[in-house]
Amino acid sequence: MNYTYMLKCSDNTYYTGWTNDLDRRIRAHNNGTGGKYTRSRRPVELVYYEVFETKHEAMSREAAIKQLTRKQKEQLVQHNY
Repeated sequence: MNYTYMLKCSDNTYYTGWTNDLDRRIRAHNNGTGGKYTRSRRPVELVYYEVFETKHEAMSREAAIKQLTRKQKEQLVQHNY
């Protein structure tokens, strides 16, 4: 499985990425080894994710989410719950 995910950082910004091991990736972000952007914005919280069969699908969805406005990202998160 491949995942596209969105994190809410401690400064209330959103980070979007993709992985094939969601739990490991979230731990890495919170340990400071997950990404340059999140390193100084810990702790992070998983607020949204989608599951895909292929890496390509997950990466394409990541790119699409990154193009959304903050308001659109917030709506995506709200409709997830």
